[in-house]
Amino acid sequence: MSLDEDARWLEWVTKQFESIAGDGKEIDLDEFKTALKVKESFFAERFFALFDSDGSSSISLDELLGALDLLINGTETDKLRFLFQVYDVDGDGSIDPDELRTVLKSCLRESAISLPDEKLDDLTLALFESADKDNSGFITFEELKAELETFPEVMENLTISAANWLKPPNVEKQRGRHTPRYLTRAYWQNNSRKLLFLCAYASLNLTLFLMATLQNTSGGFCFMVAKGCGQCLNLNCTFVMILMLRRCLTWLRATWVVRVLPLDQNILLHQIVGYAIFFFSLVHTTAHVMNFAHLSQSSGSTFRMWEYLLTTRPGIGWVHGSASVTGILVQLIIGLMVVCSSTFVRRSGHFEVFYLSHLSYVLVWVLLIVHCANFWKWFVVPGVVFLLEKIVGIAVSRMGGLYIVEVNLLPSKVTHLVIKRPPFFHFKPGDYVYINIPAIAKYEWHPFTISSAPEQQDTIWLHVRSMGQWTNRLYEFFRQPDLQAVSTKRLTTSLRNRQSQRTQEELFKAVDWNSAVASNKDDAVELTLYRPNDPRGGLRPHPNPAAEAEQGDLPAVREISAKLSENHRFCNIKCYVDGPYGTPTRQIFTSEHAVLIGAGIGITPFASILQSIMYRYRMRKQNCPNCNYSWCENIKDNEMKLRKVDFIWINRDQKSFEWFVSLLTKLEMDQADMEPEGRFLEMHMYMTSALSKNDMKAIGLQMALDLLAKKEKRDSITGLRTRTQPGRPEWSKVFQKVAQENKGKVHVFYCGSPVLAKVIKAECEHFGFHFYKENF
Repeated sequence: MSLDEDARWLEWVTKQFESIAGDGKEIDLDEFKTALKVKESFFAERFFALFDSDGSSSISLDELLGALDLLINGTETDKLRFLFQVYDVDGDGSIDPDELRTVLKSCLRESAISLPDEKLDDLTLALFESADKDNSGFITFEELKAELETFPEVMENLTISAANWLKPPNVEKQRGRHTPRYLTRAYWQNNSRKLLFLCAYASLNLTLFLMATLQNTSGGFCFMVAKGCGQCLNLNCTFVMILMLRRCLTWLRATWVVRVLPLDQNILLHQIVGYAIFFFSLVHTTAHVMNFAHLSQSSGSTFRMWEYLLTTRPGIGWVHGSASVTGILVQLIIGLMVVCSSTFVRRSGHFEVFYLSHLSYVLVWVLLIVHCANFWKWFVVPGVVFLLEKIVGIAVSRMGGLYIVEVNLLPSKVTHLVIKRPPFFHFKPGDYVYINIPAIAKYEWHPFTISSAPEQQDTIWLHVRSMGQWTNRLYEFFRQPDLQAVSTKRLTTSLRNRQSQRTQEELFKAVDWNSAVASNKDDAVELTLYRPNDPRGGLRPHPNPAAEAEQGDLPAVREISAKLSENHRFCNIKCYVDGPYGTPTRQIFTSEHAVLIGAGIGITPFASILQSIMYRYRMRKQNCPNCNYSWCENIKDNEMKLRKVDFIWINRDQKSFEWFVSLLTKLEMDQADMEPEGRFLEMHMYMTSALSKNDMKAIGLQMALDLLAKKEKRDSITGLRTRTQPGRPEWSKVFQKVAQENKGKVHVFYCGSPVLAKVIKAECEHFGFHFYKENF
């Protein structure tokens, strides 16, 4: 924040104080929390105690402004002294380990990070031992200052703003006048295919409208407008169907057509055409109503207004004069579909309302064929293709009995489904399918991205976040304690034994305990497989696995299998799958430098892609026949032109990282060796609930996490080697770093919140990166 912004913030604080203090002109601790919106009691109490210079258990406006003036205009030493006093709880001029632990515990609580007490002790000791230079058992001001100076980003924050000490609500920034992004050269370059297509689409509609109006000049102005809009409706009511021919579009994505037409934005174009249909139908209906009103009032009219609108007596229309009646029905259905397709309905947990209302498209087409004499000519060819797609989809989905064979209930109400993969099912990384589970809803089909890699031959993975009625019913269905007893009645004993044996074999393959212990003599890296409920998760280096093995502390397979009875279980639930269908992420293997950005459960398409990338990466890996040295040849081929992949995963809380932590751990292990040109896959984890590094309350915690991560070579939050960053990414800095790496053309692939998509897309246009959004 600049000095001007500091001044505005100080003005906001003054108004808050005056509104709460009233006539007394002083506020107590509770009022102080309310005024500055400081939610964590520890920091509120420490700040209040330091601001209360006279020890009266209340602070005046003068005391508050005096303290804040120090944070705004004070020297670097003054600000460091204030930070030291916050940490020095008992005020004895030094910080002991217990005081530091109290501070770190409060930071963890405010950042919504849950760590066991042992890990909190490790964090405390890591920071304390690093700062206590003389091993005196306490930290002095000089020692804290010296430690902070080893973290340049912390010292930079000391000079930024007072608001970094006491975070206010988001202060609206006054933005200067900038050129709208739609008028920039970068926007037109990055969206050229879409813009040219929209221009051609608009020109075609205008041409059809003018031709129809000129052919019907004898009927008057309203009749001309109605006919012009009707001709446009013939085009649009057919074209809206073409944009949803998923199998045809998936096939076209593998051809040269994808370089000419904006196939990856078919959903956006479908929405645009849908709104165009609503507009043209509304104008078409209004023009006809006005024309009927004119006809009913003319001297020679034999029909009244209501007869023109609600009966077939005037004989208007192709089939038995039913144009008016069918037109009104079509208008009502289209209006209902538009309302039920709104973002409010789809994103508020009522996807079924959108889905069921959209099924009325069949009725719209039937009514349009009856309504208009020429519509069938536009409809016949696309209609036949559409019908064939549906028949093929039904046939494929019903071929071979598909069953959900395993279910894992993950944190934040995510359901991991493992489906037996049929031999004829072939897909590309990032593809999605429609799934129907009769036990949940007999006639509902819902789309989900495949999260397993194509190279995984036996099963298909789906990760389903509970956000609506159907997804919530799915989660609750598999959470039932008696589900296993019901489902296993349909399984033979041999099948259960075979699945159980396979699970144990996979776990032992992941970690060969005997070879891991034996390799200690060569100073190799040993691994410990933590239990699923351990916040560290996955695989991590362990200092002495041999000692743990002797004590019987190694987590045995039978201990992990015990969790199967709670959140991870075998089952045999019938399901149907329609697909797979392609998405924009199919372009990833034609990229040179790919940036994958997943927000929350938006990681699912990238889980499949990352596994497939690393499979192909291992195919390139070379091993020296005379030693243990291995390397990866950085070559381009027809299968994969990638030279660099940056994976960015943004989560709200700590538990969400547990969805794919074991997968990410395996990817890190696969890439243990550095390539000649640097690491092929880089991971970047962000946790938005954690206090960001420019929040001064979080300085101690972030320093401790950094120190412990360097010491243990793993992150305390996720258990990965990649350090989890607090807060949200600064996209300008992220993309600036990507651009400086100069690994070739950069393609950014995103799956997650539409709001964040707009921000990332704008930054991509600024840097000239190609942007693809996962959407279906």
